[in-house]
Amino acid sequence: MAWKKAGSAGHLFYGVTEARLKLISDDEARALMVLLGLLNDTVQSEEIRRAAGEMRFRIDSRLA
Repeated sequence: MAWKKAGSAGHLFYGVTEARLKLISDDEARALMVLLGLLNDTVQSEEIRRAAGEMRFRIDSRLA
């Protein structure tokens, strides 16, 4: 995945492992979904938008 490149802004999301995602509550996961949606809507960088979208997908899959 392109956002895993070292030094990229999307690299921030790379460190969030599936095990860490399981540690957050459903309410926290929903709040993260909202924040990542806002980030996706307001950020100019395609790389960050792609990473935020990937993280939203991972969280949404966990909530389903």
